This record gives sequence, C-alpha cells and structure tokens, in this order.
Amino acid sequence: MDKCVFCNPEDVILENRLAWVKYDKYPVTPGHMLIISKRHIADFFAATAEERQALNALLDEARQWLDDKFHPDGYNIGVNCGESAGQTIMHLHIHLIPRYHGDLDNPRGGVRGVIPDKRIY
Repeated sequence: MDKCVFCNPEDVILENRLAWVKYDKYPVTPGHMLIISKRHIADFFAATAEERQALNALLDEARQWLDDKFHPDGYNIGVNCGESAGQTIMHLHIHLIPRYHGDLDNPRGGVRGVIPDKRIY
C-alpha cells in the first residue's frame, strides 16, 4: 500500500491503536479533519466493530479539539463509500467538518447536499 496516501500517517493530530486524525488537505471550512483507519480498508462497511469503536472515539476527541481551537457552531460528519458516492481515496476516512454561522446562506438539509437538488426540502 505504498501508494495510498493514508497508509503512512503524517501530520497526526490525534491517534489511538486503530485510527488517527489529521486536518484535511483541502478543507471546506477551517478545522476540517479526517479520522482515518490505520488498516488499509476500502470504506466504513469493511471496518470491524473494534475499528468502528476506535474511529468513533477519535471522532469525539477530534470534536473536542475543534471546539477548543475553532469554536464552531455545528458539525457535519460524512463518510463516502465507493466511487459513486464521491470517494476518491479508497481507504476508510471520516470527514468531520466544522460549521460556522453564515458559512452558507441556508444550511438546511446539511448532508442531503450531496444531491444538490434534494438539499432543501
């Protein structure tokens, strides 16, 4: 897995035995983080229960980190599973995206925005 950008952890902010956290290289908002499995697996559905537990623990720690450092008003949590869902790096990673009042004129629909015409309901 030498060519996988997530198989060699770098710029690690937080970690545990099975996962690690870094800032997204192409953030959509200030503080956008990725929670990444240490084992090279394609997506969330390939993770073991233990890996999911480790990822969730880091998700909580990362949220606290962002609360303390960036003081966001909310969050979006997203996992792209498969190319059709927009996944471009085929190594499990979870996006933790801090949201700020006014970063979007109307944030209604949140993650439904993956299909833009379905976001507002």
